Amino acid sequence: MSAVVLSPTPNPEPKTQNHAGAARACRHCGSPLLEARMRESGFCCAGCAYVFRLVHEHGLAGYYNIKDDITAPADVAVFQPRDFTWLAEAQSAAETEVGRVSDPPHQTPPSLLLSLQGISCAGCVWLIERLFSQQPGARDIEVNAQLGQARLRWIAGKFSSLEFARKLQPFGYLLGPAGETPPASESRALLKRVGLCAAFAMNVMLFTLPAYFGMERTFAYAQLFSLLSLAFGTLSFLVGGAYFLGRAVRALREGALHIDLPIAIGIVGAYAGSLYGWLADEPRFVYFDFVATFIVLMLVGRWAQTAAVERNQRRLLAQQPAPQRIKLADGTSLAPEQLHANQLFLAASGQTAPVESRLESADADFSLASINGESEPRTIRTGQRVPAGAINVSRDPARLTALEPWSDSLLAQLLSHGGERHRADSRHVFLEKIIRGYLLGIVATAALAGLSWWLVSRDALLTWSVVTSILVVSCPCAIGLAFPLADEMATVALRRRGVFVRDGSLWSRLHRARQLVFDKTGTLTLETPVLQNPEVLAALAPDARAALFTLVRDNAHPLSECLLENLLTSTSSASGESNLGYFAPPASAVEIRETVGQGVEFLAASSTWSLGRPGWRTAPSGSAAPHDMDFAHNGIALARFRFADTVRPNARAEITSLAARGFRIRILSGDRREKVSSLAAELGLAPGDAVGELTPQQKAAWLEAHDAGATLMLGDGANDSLAFDRALCRGTPVIHRGVLESKSDFYYLGRGIGGLRALFDVNSIRRRTQFVILIFSVVYNALAVGLAVAGHMNPLVAAILMPVNSLLTLALVTGGMRRAFAR
Repeated sequence: MSAVVLSPTPNPEPKTQNHAGAARACRHCGSPLLEARMRESGFCCAGCAYVFRLVHEHGLAGYYNIKDDITAPADVAVFQPRDFTWLAEAQSAAETEVGRVSDPPHQTPPSLLLSLQGISCAGCVWLIERLFSQQPGARDIEVNAQLGQARLRWIAGKFSSLEFARKLQPFGYLLGPAGETPPASESRALLKRVGLCAAFAMNVMLFTLPAYFGMERTFAYAQLFSLLSLAFGTLSFLVGGAYFLGRAVRALREGALHIDLPIAIGIVGAYAGSLYGWLADEPRFVYFDFVATFIVLMLVGRWAQTAAVERNQRRLLAQQPAPQRIKLADGTSLAPEQLHANQLFLAASGQTAPVESRLESADADFSLASINGESEPRTIRTGQRVPAGAINVSRDPARLTALEPWSDSLLAQLLSHGGERHRADSRHVFLEKIIRGYLLGIVATAALAGLSWWLVSRDALLTWSVVTSILVVSCPCAIGLAFPLADEMATVALRRRGVFVRDGSLWSRLHRARQLVFDKTGTLTLETPVLQNPEVLAALAPDARAALFTLVRDNAHPLSECLLENLLTSTSSASGESNLGYFAPPASAVEIRETVGQGVEFLAASSTWSLGRPGWRTAPSGSAAPHDMDFAHNGIALARFRFADTVRPNARAEITSLAARGFRIRILSGDRREKVSSLAAELGLAPGDAVGELTPQQKAAWLEAHDAGATLMLGDGANDSLAFDRALCRGTPVIHRGVLESKSDFYYLGRGIGGLRALFDVNSIRRRTQFVILIFSVVYNALAVGLAVAGHMNPLVAAILMPVNSLLTLALVTGGMRRAFAR
C-alpha cells in the first residue's frame, strides 16, 4: 500500500488580505475567514482547500479569474463516494438507441441530458467544459447554468460518463438524472418586454420630438408622425402596460392593494387621455411619449428586482442533490414515493431510509441528526425499527422491510411544502398603506380639480385635460421604480456578503421579526465533528496514512468523514512537503470488517490495521472521551484522535450582537437536554431559552405557542421543516441536503452565522432609503400636481418632469444604498 503524493500546491496571493498579509477571504469560495487558523491557511474548510488544489493540479487556475467573488464552500460530498452505476446504464441505453435509429450506426453521436448540482456562475461552466474536454471520446457539452443541466455528446465506445461523473465530483459538481423542466423565467419574459417597449419608446420619441421643436401641423408628414406615435404608443401599452394592469386586477380580485395598482392607473389614465386627445385632434392633450417612457422605466425596475431573486433561486436549486432511488431486494429500483409497506429494500452506506422500517440484516449504525438533531449515530439491532429519515452510516448495505407506505412516512410529511400560512398571509402592510394613501390622494385631487374646472369653464375637453394631466404627472416612480430597485440593490449587497435572498417577499416581513429561533446541530454547530489534534494525523508515516485512508474511505460515519477531510488536506509536519491530495487504492483488494458500534479493521500483508473506540483493538491507555478513536497497527496504538462538536466561528459574538438589537434568542433542538443547555451556556443564553429533546411536531407546536408570527427561524434538517412552515421568516446555513432550501426565504454561505446580522443591517439601510424616497415623492407630487390643477401642465412639461423625477429618484436610491455595499 502506498500513498500518491501530488506536487506542492500553487500558492497565489489571496484576493483579500489584511495589513499583516493573512487572507481574510477563502481562496476558493470567497467566504469570510473567521478564525486565525483559517486566515493562516487561506481556506474556510478542508473541502475548499482540497478543491483549490485540484483546480491548480489540472491547470485550470483561470477559473478563479472568471468565478463570482463568493460561491458555495466545497461540500463534504467531494470526499464521499457515490454510486454512479445508473449513469453507465443510461449511457448504454443512449448508445443503443442511437445505433438503432442511426443509419449508418453511430453517425449521430449519442447524448444524455443530466441535472448538474453545484453550478453557480460562469466560472463553473468554464471549469466543467474544460474537465469534459479532457475525457477520452468527449465531443461536446452544453451547460445550462440557469436550469442546472448539462447535455453530453460523445463518441460511442470511447467515452465513459461514469469516469466523467467521478472526475467532476471532487470539484464539487454532481451529475444526476434530469428532472422536470422548470417553469419559464419571469425575469427573462420581462427582459423581452423591456426590449420591445424600449424600441417602441424610441420610435414614439422619434416621431414626437419634431412637434416639440416647432413642426407645423400643416407639414406634409405631420399626420403620419402623429399616427405612428399612436401606433407605437399603443403597442407599448399592449406589451408593457398590460403586464401591470393584469397583475393589478388579479390582486384586486384577491382583495389586496398591489404595488402595480397605482402604476396601472397612471398608465391607463395617460393612455386613455392621449387616445382621446388624438381622436379629438388636440395635440396638447397627447402624452404617448410619456406613456412609452414610463412603461419602460417601470419594467426595468421590476426586471431588476425579479432577476436578482431568481439568480439566488437558481444557484440554490442547482445544488440540491438528486433524489435517491430505492433498490429492492430483487435488484430493481424505484422512487421513494413508490415504496409500499412490507417491501424489502436495501439502504446502502450513506443512504436514507425513506419510511419507518425494520432492520433485517446485521446490526448497523444510523445517523438521526436530520430527524431529531442527535449528532452521534445510533446502533440499531437486528429486528429493531429504523425511523424514517435515518441515514445508514455503516459500511455495509442494510436490508430493511418497509413498515409503512411513503405517504404515511414522517419524512414525507417533513419534506412536504404545506403550511405556507405565514408566507401567503404576510402582505406588505406598509406598502399597502402608501398605495392606499397615494390612490386616495390622487383620485380625490383629480376629481375635485375636474369638478372645479367643469363648473368654471363648462369645457369637457379642458376638464378632461386637467384630470389626465394630474394622473400623468403624479408619477409613482417611488413605488414602481425606486422601491423595487432598492430591494434589488439590497439583494445584490447581501450576495456579496454570502447571503442569498430567494423570496422577494422577505423584505415585507423581515422588519416584523422580534424573535430568532435557532436549531442546534448543523446550524449553531458545524455539520461534522472537528478533529481537535490534527498534528497527530500529520505526524503519521506514509504507510500508516495510506492504511488510515483505506479505513475511512467509503465510510459514511461522521468521524470517518472528518478524518478523510483532514487526510486529504493535511500537510506533513515532518518533511515540510505538501502531502495534500488523494491516496491510491491498495495494491491488492482488502476486505474491511466492521464491528458495529466499535470500529473497522482490515488485514494486509499479515498486518492488521484498525480504527475504533479506545480499548477495542488496543490495550486501554489513559482516559478517553466519548468521541475519541484509536488508530492501531497489530494492536499497537499509533494515534488517538479526539473529536468535538464545534460551535460555528464567532457564534457567541454574533448572538450577543443580535440580542443587543432587541431580538429574543431561542434554541430548539431534538438533541439531548444537557447538550443543548451546555451550548446555551457557551453562547451566553439563559437556560430557559434553550429547549432540547423535541420532536419535529413539538418544535412546530412550541413555535405556534411562542409568537410564530414574529419569529425568524434558522434550521438545516428535515426535523425543522414543520416549524419552518409556522415561522414568519426562515433561513438556512446549509445548502447541500435539499430539504429546507426550497422553503427558505434566504440562505447564507460560510462557516459562521454573520450572514444573519448582515441581513438586518442591509434591511435597515433599505428601509431608510425608501423612507427618504417617499418624502421626495410627496414633495415632487405636491408641486407637479399643483401645476396640473392650475392648468399649467402640457405634454412638453410632463415629458420633462417625468424623466427628471425618475433620475432624481434613482440618484436617491443609489446614494442611500451605497452604505449597504461597504464592508
